[in-house]
Amino acid sequence: MLLSISLSLALLSCNSNKKSNSSEINNQEKKNDFNLLYDVNPIQVSGEVNAVIEIPAGTIEKWEYNKSTGKLQREIIDNKKRTVNYLGYPGNYGMIPRTLLSKEKGGDGDPLDIIVLGPPAKRGQILKCKIIGVLYLLDGGEQDDKLIAVSNNSPFHSINSIDNLNNDFKGITQIIELWFTNYKGYGKIESKGFGNKKVALDILSKAIEEFKLIHTKLRKE
Repeated sequence: MLLSISLSLALLSCNSNKKSNSSEINNQEKKNDFNLLYDVNPIQVSGEVNAVIEIPAGTIEKWEYNKSTGKLQREIIDNKKRTVNYLGYPGNYGMIPRTLLSKEKGGDGDPLDIIVLGPPAKRGQILKCKIIGVLYLLDGGEQDDKLIAVSNNSPFHSINSIDNLNNDFKGITQIIELWFTNYKGYGKIESKGFGNKKVALDILSKAIEEFKLIHTKLRKE
C-alpha cells in the first residue's frame, strides 16, 4: 500500500514538473520573441509616450535597437564597441516604438530618436514621458532630429513646452544643443534650433503613420 502511494506521488510530481517546465519554456519563448519596436505601443491611453531607453542618462556606452533580433545590442563600428568620447548623455536616450523616419522622406530609416529629461533609467526600460519639443539636427547632411520629452518621475514633469523649460530650468536647452552638436566632434552635427510641442507631436504622428504604411506594404508582399 505504501509503495503504491509512493509511486503515485512520484508520477504526480513528474507530471507537475513537466507542466511547470513546459510553462517556463513557453514563458521564456514569449520573452525571447518580444520585440521592442513592434510589441510596444508608441502612445499610452493616457496620452503619454513610451520611450524605449537605449542609453541611460550620464552614460557613454553606445547601445542601439537591432532590427534583426528586436533587442538592444552594443553598437559596434570597425569591430570595436562604440563609446562616446565626450561627457555622458544629458538625458535618457532612446527610440519611440512603431515609428519610422523613412529615407525616402529625408530620414535615416530608423525609429524616431528621443531624449527624456529626468533621473537615469535602466537600459531597455520602457519609460513613460511627455513630449515638449524637438531639436532639429543635421548629421552629415541627413535629418537626425531628436524629440525632447520629460519623464513622469521627475521634477520636469510639470513642464509642457520648450518655453516652460527655458523659463523654469535655465540652461538645459543650451546644454542639450551643445552636447548633440559636439559629442561626435566639432562641426560634424549642425543644429537648426528647436521646434515647439505642436511641431514635435506632428513629427511623431507622421512617423507612426509612416511605420504603419511601410509595414502594411511588407505584409501584403
